[in-house]
Formats: sequence, C-alpha cells, structure tokens
Amino acid sequence: MFIGEYSHNVDPKKRLAIPVKFRNDFGGKAVVTRGLDKCLFIYPMKTWEELSGKLGSLPMGESGTRSFVRLMLAGAVDTDIDKLGRVLIPDYLKVYAGLKKEVVIAGLYNRLEVWDSVKWAQYKKEAEKNTDDIAEQLGKLGIY
Repeated sequence: MFIGEYSHNVDPKKRLAIPVKFRNDFGGKAVVTRGLDKCLFIYPMKTWEELSGKLGSLPMGESGTRSFVRLMLAGAVDTDIDKLGRVLIPDYLKVYAGLKKEVVIAGLYNRLEVWDSVKWAQYKKEAEKNTDDIAEQLGKLGIY
C-alpha cells in the first residue's frame, strides 16, 4: 500500500526516483500515465494490468468513456526502474503535468501520483478548505 508525501526532483535526463520504501512493490517495472487533475499516475505492472483490463472492457459507445480510456491507455508508457530506483518521464507526460524540477510523489493506496510541487501545494490548500464537505460526502457513502 502506498501512502505519504515525498519531495523529489526530476533530473536533467527526465528521471524521477521512486521513494525507497516503495521500490520493492514495483519489481523493476512501472507504468507511468496521465493522471487526473494534471498529475501523473505511476502503477506497478500487476496493478496496471488489472486496471487496463477493466478499462479495455468498458463500453465504447459512450464518448466520455472513450475519452477516459484514451487518456489513460494511450498516454501510458511502461518503463524499467533502473538500479537507482528511477523511472524515465517522457516529455509528453512531463508537459501534461507541468512538471519542473521539484515534484511531490504522493502515495495513494495502489498508485503513486506525481505533482509539480507548486501545483500540489495549491491543490492541497483548496482541498483542505473543503474537508467538511468531503467528510459529509464520504459519510453518505458509508466510508467516514
């Protein structure tokens, strides 16, 4: 399970280090794709295979479904994790997420999210303003 926030840097060769505590969960390979809210998602291969199977079986007749599947699958790249625990972030994904040098890697249960550090701070600030509303919605779902 991935949890927590970690500050990292994208190096000049567009490589990003996976936090040490998560590296074994990836088994040397990862999938990086466009995420929601202009971040990137990084999945272990097993989790990605399960998710992509679900996405591939969604009905193609709905335009919103097609768009989401395209976003996730066409935007994905499988990558090896090097000896130093780094993944390569392709230019198109770096541009999509607006990543500069300083990023935050957020652990979110079955995936990692990669955010530009400034965008992450802004996102958290806005989300923290709405904690009461979020808690209420989670309560309606029986979660909180």
